[in-house]
Amino acid sequence: MNIWFVHKNFPGQYRRLAPFFAKRRDCSVVGIGEVIRQRTEGARHYTYEAPEPSSPSTHGYVWNLETAVRRSVEAARLALKLKRQGLRPDIVCSHPGWGDTLYFREVFPDAKFLSYQEFFYRPAGSDLGFDPEFGNKNMLDAMCRVRTKNAVNLLSLDLADWNVCPTHWQRAQFPEEFQPKMSVIHDGIDTKVAKPDRAAKLSLKGRLPISLSAHDEVITFSVRNLEPYRGFHIFMRALPELMRRRPKAHFLVAGGDEVSYGTRPPEGTTFRRMLFEEVRERIDADRLHFLGRLPYERFLTVLQISSAHVYLTYPFVLSWSMLEAMAAECLVVASKTPPVEEVLVDGENGLLFDFFSPEALSETVCRALDDRDLARTLRKNARATIVANYDFERVCLPRQVELIEQVASGALPAS
Repeated sequence: MNIWFVHKNFPGQYRRLAPFFAKRRDCSVVGIGEVIRQRTEGARHYTYEAPEPSSPSTHGYVWNLETAVRRSVEAARLALKLKRQGLRPDIVCSHPGWGDTLYFREVFPDAKFLSYQEFFYRPAGSDLGFDPEFGNKNMLDAMCRVRTKNAVNLLSLDLADWNVCPTHWQRAQFPEEFQPKMSVIHDGIDTKVAKPDRAAKLSLKGRLPISLSAHDEVITFSVRNLEPYRGFHIFMRALPELMRRRPKAHFLVAGGDEVSYGTRPPEGTTFRRMLFEEVRERIDADRLHFLGRLPYERFLTVLQISSAHVYLTYPFVLSWSMLEAMAAECLVVASKTPPVEEVLVDGENGLLFDFFSPEALSETVCRALDDRDLARTLRKNARATIVANYDFERVCLPRQVELIEQVASGALPAS
């Protein structure tokens, strides 16, 4: 079986799946992207030319579509070149969010296409308009923009023989007519790596160098970028009360200063600077440690020494980091928002609080830390949830492999 994995920043969601197939003797794997972030042993890798940016004269609603079309053309040119060299896929697995494979069927009309559908934008009921503080001033403009932004999603849905989505809530955001051709299978968590280690230690350099372990009180917060979409503003506003009630606790904050989603801060600043300035007079800055973006091993150490791990998100794509925290047996305190509620059940494997309430965040964290029996139960149940339902090797991989083999053979599965 000839399998092509296509992702703008390869391997993306295929970081574990591509190596599995590359090791199979009956498979030939090709990885394609604008950028190859990580090479897969045993696979062939190809990059296409980065597309020209959208024209300044293009209407703002269709910038995303124009860039996707430009990218699709470059990717199709690469595909045609590979075809002339004798390479042909039996199945193309792609993340269509950037439009890479929109014209692949024109090059490979006999191939099967399995699309990883991550998110369909809605004018109401999900991320748009959820947070008035950082929302769009002109909601009509924003609603029209996201409706047009779905053009790439709709083209990819029309292209695909089948689709896969990581959570049921994310699947439910797509138009009903496409949902019957969409399986729900998470990317999976490597629970052999993301696991508890009560002997873990983390050394921090700074004005006051310290070493922290699971025996210290450590409250953690980790996202790709420190931004409102992941509730960074709520976490920061909870710090004054949390620090007052937990005088010995240290607070570890991991994440970059860029913006992955949503509103950008005023030019010349970052959300980290803005929100630190907002609370700096009411906190003990020596107990607040901004770690930036971390290598994965150090990120896991942060989780392993955590006394309580805080996770917030708009109703949007669920972060891998929350599931990895649960796999590491963290005491997870999370916002009561979808799709968090699909995984975390309040009082069973974690605790939920109102996204917009820093007070509720503080109270929930403190309640959990003060009740050791509850914390112990929640930690054990958190890992058990991930092992039972999201373990890559035992749960997600077999389902992903079965789906790819079915789609490649033309025997499309039941939804």
